[in-house]
Amino acid sequence: LGLSGPPGAGKSTFIECFGKMLTERKHKVSVLAVDPSSSTSGGSLLGDKTRMTELSRDMNAYIRPSPTNGTLGGVTRTTNEAILLCEGGGYDVVLVETVGVGQSEFAVADMVDMFILLLPPAGGDELQGIKRGIIEMADLVAINKADGDLVVPARRIQAEYISAMKLLRKRSKVWRPKV
Repeated sequence: LGLSGPPGAGKSTFIECFGKMLTERKHKVSVLAVDPSSSTSGGSLLGDKTRMTELSRDMNAYIRPSPTNGTLGGVTRTTNEAILLCEGGGYDVVLVETVGVGQSEFAVADMVDMFILLLPPAGGDELQGIKRGIIEMADLVAINKADGDLVVPARRIQAEYISAMKLLRKRSKVWRPKV
């Protein structure tokens, strides 16, 4: 599964909860987290492992943060090969967390079985903030953090995305993206 979304959407938190659920069901889970590299220093924070503390201690999980090193598309130059290595190493679920949302951060969509766009419920003008290219590639749009006071905004954003996705060209004859 490929996951992308804007900063603050809860990608790492979602991956940790989902990953723990999967390992409790006896799956072996690999997480390939991609962090942006600085155009100035070339360095990268690689902080995803620290945000997934429980999953990082799980013996049935593997978390590998990697810098983009200037590669565009939201993944690294070797993400596809890393997915194959994880599958070959016995991991039956591979989660790829991209750099984040933008117009071109969807290269992972061609590497995975399902591409998920994770969105927060209250970020302003959501349809303007997320570019058409990434919406067209999404197999599933998940509105995250949809609890408490955010239930109503989450339902509104869900309705907006359902309407917007009806206008997009379908990528598959058998699957219609869900929100």
